[in-house]
Amino acid sequence: MADLGRLNQLKVLYSTPHGIYLDGGDHGEILLPTRYIPKGTALDDLLDVFIYRDSEDRVIATTEKPLAFVGEFASLEVIGVHRQMGAFLNWGLPKDLLLPFREQLDKVQVGQKVLVFVKLDERSDRIIATTKLNKHLSRQPVPYRKGQEVSLIIANRTPMGYNALVGRTHMGLLHESRITMPLKPGQEVKGYIVGTQPGGKIDLSLDASGYQRVAPLTERILEVLTANGGKLEFDDDSSPERIRETFEASKAAFKQALGALFRARKIRFTRPGIAAVDVREATPSDWRPGLR
Repeated sequence: MADLGRLNQLKVLYSTPHGIYLDGGDHGEILLPTRYIPKGTALDDLLDVFIYRDSEDRVIATTEKPLAFVGEFASLEVIGVHRQMGAFLNWGLPKDLLLPFREQLDKVQVGQKVLVFVKLDERSDRIIATTKLNKHLSRQPVPYRKGQEVSLIIANRTPMGYNALVGRTHMGLLHESRITMPLKPGQEVKGYIVGTQPGGKIDLSLDASGYQRVAPLTERILEVLTANGGKLEFDDDSSPERIRETFEASKAAFKQALGALFRARKIRFTRPGIAAVDVREATPSDWRPGLR
């Protein structure tokens, strides 16, 4: 049987001027339009196709793949809003994905990216999206360890910070105190596990902690310094936005890394900027109070 909203391997039954028909089991014969037929396809071949309903509510096949299948989370862009039906999302197929008003926790606007779960609607047997995420999260024990790097999708703003989907399975919290860059719902970012709490709650950070974040960052700064001829127009007065854009780190982490490089006598401050230090040559500008 062909499953709506998923990839299926279906057998070619016969061809018509409009395309070929596939064996869809309980769904009957399913049309694969001509423009999607792979070159060299023959009768009785098995084709990998995605099954969904077209604008006339007919079950149809395509060899194109959406940005998310049924049963998956995804960050999708709102490309239209219908006053009676809801919002329409771009999910990579000619027919847009409906996010009904009844499935929206907060109203969405055109151009906005939203974190949704793709599911089959029990009422219509159509594929729809929902922003009511909690009941679709994994109920398995949290599989992450402290300090582990994870992929995040920002879900929504809360009084304490931002909820974020962790690894597309669990929900975590980026506390206000750990937010080091502008965030918005639907944004995909890299994060780190700070810890877990009873009940499966996950505390998150945008930066690794302690040496774990400083050591790789110092290496990155030295790489950029070398690539720029030993000089760089960055120092601890640089804006957080510039630092994040270039080094993918917070300003606090960047300042820690600069301090570590300075103490190791690998850089000197040129105010503005920094420069690499040749350890074979000491210069007057290398001196700072407390150094000998």
